[in-house]
Amino acid sequence: MATHLSEIFSLAVTPTQILSASGASSLKAHLANEEGFGIAQSLSAAHKIGCHHLATAKGSGCYAASVGFGGEVKLWRYEDGMWNEDLKDNGKVKDIWAVSLSSDARYLAGTTHDGRIKVWDLQNNIEEVWNFETRGSFGIDQHKLMNPGLASPVRAVSFSPGGKLLAAAGDSTMIMIYETSSGEQFATLIGHAAWVTSLDWNDSGEYLLSGSFDGKVKVWSIERKACVATLLESDKAIWSVKWLPKMGKAERFAAAGASQNIALYREANSS
Repeated sequence: MATHLSEIFSLAVTPTQILSASGASSLKAHLANEEGFGIAQSLSAAHKIGCHHLATAKGSGCYAASVGFGGEVKLWRYEDGMWNEDLKDNGKVKDIWAVSLSSDARYLAGTTHDGRIKVWDLQNNIEEVWNFETRGSFGIDQHKLMNPGLASPVRAVSFSPGGKLLAAAGDSTMIMIYETSSGEQFATLIGHAAWVTSLDWNDSGEYLLSGSFDGKVKVWSIERKACVATLLESDKAIWSVKWLPKMGKAERFAAAGASQNIALYREANSS
């Protein structure tokens, strides 16, 4: 379904809504459980020259973060059926690209153009608590994780449910998964042939969803550390993939990108 007049750069999901962002200055909130994803709210002038990444805290579904093309990072709170900007001073969070919120909305992770992953504690004066750097060879030094696999730009980052794992990917085409408690590498997922642009965990943490620049969407089993489904959404870039709230027992997810559409999938079961 076409929802924007330009490319859709990011999606973020709550139990009842899908947030979407494009080159336009406004963000849109869609009804996740309604056929056609009707508009629930338009957040006008959220980012003057457009927004490239969105994230929500899946625990409560009441907190979101957005990153604009002007470099600004905004935090949002959902109250009384409406999204409003959280006026908490977040000037400390800057110079990031992809963004992720932990399920409890305490931690904000952001990636940088030079391959770093930074994490801030939003409940402790927005203090930077981790700085994972990708240099040279693998090792741990004062919360700095070094792995040559992500020495190129990191375009996607996502906390697992519960925040124990952090997945990151980008131009290297590999997906790296780290343990947040130690920074140790948990897994490397290999299978994409183009830049990985988006990552998202399902609610149980059993599966990781990924989208790439060549229009492919993959579903990965964390237990098997392998791809269990590959779909070709289009020949155009996929900028965002997100698991949707379940309807019954069926898993659902959405993909969006250069096609200007939000595509819906149910229960991926092919590989």
